[in-house]
Amino acid sequence: MNQSLLLTTLTSCLLCSPLTIAASAQQDRGHQEARDYTYCNPIDLPYRFAINAKVPWREAADPTVVLFHGEYWLFPSKTGGYFHSKDLLQWSFVEALGYSAENYAPTALVMDNKVYLTSGEGNTKLWVTDDPASGKWTIAADFGIAFGDPDLFLDDDGRLYMYDGVDDKTPLRVTELNRKTFQKIRQAEIPQGRSEATRGWEISGDKSDQPEIPAWIEGSWMNKHDGTYYLQFAAPGTQFKTYGDGVLTSKDPMGPFTYAPYSPFSFKPTGFISGAGHSSTFAALDKRYWHIASMSISRRHPFERRLGLFPAEFTHHGQLVTDTYLGDYPHYISGNRSLVGWMLLSRRKPVTASSAMEGHSPELATDEDVRTWWSAKSGDPGEWLQMDLESEKTIEAFQINFADEGSSQLGLTNDVYRYVLEVSSDSHTWHIAVNHEKDGRDGPDDYEVLPLPTRGRYIRVRNIHSPNGAKFSLSDLRVFGRGSLAPPEKVSGIEVRRDPNDGRHATVTWKLSQRAEFYIVRLGANSKKLTLNYQVYDGATTLMIPSLNSGVSYSVTVDAVNEGGIKPGPPPVTIR
Repeated sequence: MNQSLLLTTLTSCLLCSPLTIAASAQQDRGHQEARDYTYCNPIDLPYRFAINAKVPWREAADPTVVLFHGEYWLFPSKTGGYFHSKDLLQWSFVEALGYSAENYAPTALVMDNKVYLTSGEGNTKLWVTDDPASGKWTIAADFGIAFGDPDLFLDDDGRLYMYDGVDDKTPLRVTELNRKTFQKIRQAEIPQGRSEATRGWEISGDKSDQPEIPAWIEGSWMNKHDGTYYLQFAAPGTQFKTYGDGVLTSKDPMGPFTYAPYSPFSFKPTGFISGAGHSSTFAALDKRYWHIASMSISRRHPFERRLGLFPAEFTHHGQLVTDTYLGDYPHYISGNRSLVGWMLLSRRKPVTASSAMEGHSPELATDEDVRTWWSAKSGDPGEWLQMDLESEKTIEAFQINFADEGSSQLGLTNDVYRYVLEVSSDSHTWHIAVNHEKDGRDGPDDYEVLPLPTRGRYIRVRNIHSPNGAKFSLSDLRVFGRGSLAPPEKVSGIEVRRDPNDGRHATVTWKLSQRAEFYIVRLGANSKKLTLNYQVYDGATTLMIPSLNSGVSYSVTVDAVNEGGIKPGPPPVTIR
């Protein structure tokens, strides 16, 4: 890796990320193991089709992850089962028997060397297994009451609690349960989980701009760290790009709780795929934390969703933070868990195709938006999409996001995508970079890291087989690597203005940066932890931020980004 580019990228990550970034020598690991241990959101899973849909669509959301017998066990909504993995990269599916696998919001808990599980949607049952790999569960108890978007939490003193709530009116609540009978001991409301009048991020809409739609407060999750209880909750609705997680803290699991003014602590309102709400925060095998969240597509149905995995930590000052900066670019899964340094090469690049449906033209496969897609007129072998990167570049990885246009599938599928992806320097002589002609799989967000970097200008993906009767269609063909362009100039002239009539809003402006392809506005209630970010495209040098907490001061800066790297912004400016 070019060391100046690497330093630029790492410096930006250090300034924007709440996590510790290692020295460039550690980051620049060219051996195969390092390349293999990268991931790119959304998580590459065989997302199941909804079982009762009029128009087929895929989903997984509301995830819980627990560690059991040295493996990660992932329980998402509406998957017909769950997944397990030893490394957070390769996941195996288990079809579930014996519990209501079709209910939303499963929550799992490891207790007494067993896994306990319950769910929302009016369910009152608790199930248990000592062998989750078998997929077989039995009833452990009946709570006698139902919990909405439940979260089971076992305190270190052995006492058991349930946090729940999923409503546009009523507050969250906490219930202490008898550990042996699982019946209610006591219960309390948690009204601090809702305040749309003072919290811009709780306002509905992709841009927090639909206050007429009541916000849903939901998705409880509890962690205890250094004697403090961190109750996490989601708002304003799973269908919005602004879906994120706030946090309340207390010294007692029953409360009272205090709203953390740096909320939302998990937030991704822009980028290829947005949303980072209704999540679980879990300690990995190496004791460091991850945050796994629901991400929004919400085009064919409001609940059309994917899962995202983000590094997280509790800071020395007790702040819970999640790193969503360029959160759908390649990251290391181990080591420092930082950005790999591979930049996006494909946005707005010229494309041609074998054919195109009306309303699904080829350029929609390079617009860096999961909610739009190109579709060929058929799913026949030989349909293709070709991209021109406009100059020869170093290519490291691809993310091939299939759109399932015209699919007839409902529920689980055994059909797979088969395709060939080729690279060329002259559009005449091609070499195969990714070959799934015979060994395809069901992976709609297929992340493919090349064994070694390759040079090329033209990319072509050819259909061999589109599964489930679908047409050959892509929401985006994303290409990651390094361009020859020098990193952009540092942004200057940042000015901020808070709306005097609405403290939830502020406007940031800055001067145009030479060679910038886009900008990342970073802000936070802590000047040393600028954990919130917005990506700003297409030459815009102003952003209205609608997600602030009234009465809270913020620090803000603006990074400039292009295919050559990231130029960190100047020292932060204060929003008062």
